[in-house]
Amino acid sequence: MSNAIFNIAVPYNEPVMNYAPGSPEKKALLSALHAAKSKQIELPAYINGKKVLEGEKVSVHPPHEHGHTLGHFYRGTKEHVHQAIDAALAAKESWAATPWHERAAVFLRAADLLAGPYRARMNAATMLAQSKNAYQAEIDAVAEMCDFFRFNAYFLQEIYREQPLISPKTIWNKLEYRPLEGFVLAITPFNFTSIAANLCAAPALCGNTVVWKPSETQIYSAVVIMDLFEEAGLPPGVINLIYTDGPEVGDIVFKHREFAGLHFTGSTKVFQHLWKEIGMNIDKYRSYPRVVGETGGKDFIIAHADADPVQVAVACLRGSFEFQGQKCSASSRAYIASSLWPAVKERLIDDLKTVTMGSVEDFGNFVNAVIDERSFDKIAAYIDGEKKNPKAEIISGGNYDKSEGYFIEPTVIVTTDPKSTTMCEEIFGPVLTIYVYEDDQWEETLKLVDSTSPYALTGAVFATDRNLIDQATKALANAAGNFYVNDKPTGAVVGQQPFGGARGSGTNDKAGSALNLTRWISPRLIKENFNAPVDYRYPFLGE
Repeated sequence: MSNAIFNIAVPYNEPVMNYAPGSPEKKALLSALHAAKSKQIELPAYINGKKVLEGEKVSVHPPHEHGHTLGHFYRGTKEHVHQAIDAALAAKESWAATPWHERAAVFLRAADLLAGPYRARMNAATMLAQSKNAYQAEIDAVAEMCDFFRFNAYFLQEIYREQPLISPKTIWNKLEYRPLEGFVLAITPFNFTSIAANLCAAPALCGNTVVWKPSETQIYSAVVIMDLFEEAGLPPGVINLIYTDGPEVGDIVFKHREFAGLHFTGSTKVFQHLWKEIGMNIDKYRSYPRVVGETGGKDFIIAHADADPVQVAVACLRGSFEFQGQKCSASSRAYIASSLWPAVKERLIDDLKTVTMGSVEDFGNFVNAVIDERSFDKIAAYIDGEKKNPKAEIISGGNYDKSEGYFIEPTVIVTTDPKSTTMCEEIFGPVLTIYVYEDDQWEETLKLVDSTSPYALTGAVFATDRNLIDQATKALANAAGNFYVNDKPTGAVVGQQPFGGARGSGTNDKAGSALNLTRWISPRLIKENFNAPVDYRYPFLGE
C-alpha cells in the first residue's frame, strides 16, 4: 500500500455545462433523451460482476409522465442478498490487497468517462427517471459525481501520508491504513445520483467491498453507474447492486457476522430504525460497525431587516424550489423581518409568476415533477391542511395535479404561528413557509430558529452588518452542519463545502472531505524495534 512514488495532483471541480440553445452539449443531451425514451430496457441487478434479471418484474416511469414506461427492474429476493454478501466477501481479500493508487485509478478513470462519453447518458437517465431538469442533473449526476471520485482519490492519498511524527533512535513507527474487516452496506436515496454513487464508491476506494441497495426510484440511473464502474475497470464483486426490499436486506445484513459498516442517506426515521437494529445485534459482529448517515432536514433562512430583499427573495426561490424542494438541504422555513418583508414578498411573487412547470424534456421548465405518487399525496396533504389553517395564508401556488405527472406548484405559505406544522415538519417538496417577525425580535427569533426543529442540516442568514452575521453564526452554531451567509442553503460543492448535519440530520461525517473517508478505514500501528532490549532491568533498579 505504499504511496511513496505516486502523486495525485490537487483535483479540480468539474465545470458545469450550461446547455444553452444550440450548444453541442444540449444537442447531445436531447439525442440521449430521445434514445432513452424510444425503447424499454431491462434493468439488471449486479452480483459478482454478473447481470441478474430475476424476481418480481416492476416497471419504471418518468414522474412527469407516468403513462410512459422506460423499462423494468426485477425486485430481488433474500437469496440475492446472500449472494451479494458472499460476492463481496469473496472479492475482499484481493481488493483490499490492491495498492491504493490502483483502486484510485478505477474511480479517476470513471470520472473522466463520466465527464466525456457517459455525460449525456447519465444526465438523461437522471432527468427521465428522477425528473430533474438539465441543469440540476448536470450539477448532480455529472459534476458532483466527478468531484466525488477525483477529490476522494486525492483525500485518500493525503490520509495515507499521515504517519507518526516521531520515531526515536532504533524505533520505526508506522501507520497502516486497512479497510474495515467485513463488508459495507450502502443504502442510497433517489434525489441525488451522485450521492448514490459516492455512498458505495467511497468505501470501495478505501479497499472495502460493498452491497448496494438503491432507492427503487433511482434504479434507472443506478444501472448507468454500474456500467460506468465496469468500464472503468472495477473488479467483479467489489460493488454489488441489489433491488431486494429494505426490510429483507436489513434482516439478513444486520445479523451477519461480517457486517462492517452502513453508509446511508435517507429519512431520519429509517436511519434510527437501522441503528437500533444494529445495536440489537451488536454481539454478533466481528467488529463494531461504522454507522454513517445523512438524514432529514428542516432547513432555514433567516433575514435581518438590513438584508438585501432581492437577494433574500432569490435565495428563497432557488433554495426552496430547485428540484421541487426534494433536497435534504432545501429551505422549507424562512424568518423575515417585518420591515423587509414587503419588498421580499413582491419580488418572490413576481418571480414565481415566471416559473414554468412541466416535463424535463422542455428545457424552459424550471420546476418538474415530484418523485412518485406517495410523495405527491404527502405534500398535497400538507398544502390542504394549511388551506384550512386560519393562521396561514397561501400567497403563491397551492395547486397540484397528478393526472399525467406528479406536479405540485411551488407553494409559499405565510404563517402567524412559528410552531405550525409546516414550519416544523420535514415535507420534502416544493413548499416554503414564512414567518414574519418584528424587527426588534431578532435575538428572540434566532433562539426560535435554533429550537424549532430537531434537525440541523443546513441554514442561511442574510444580513449586512458584520456584528449581526457574527451574532447569528454563534447563536445557530448547532442548528446547521452547513451554514451559509448571504446565500441559499443548498448547493454544497465537493472540496469546497463538505456536506453533513448533526442532531436529527445525521452523523455529520462530511461527504466531500477526508473526514468521510476515515470512517471506512481501520488503521494499524506497527512499531518495529531495530535493537530490542536484552535485559529486563531499568536503570532505576541500580544501587
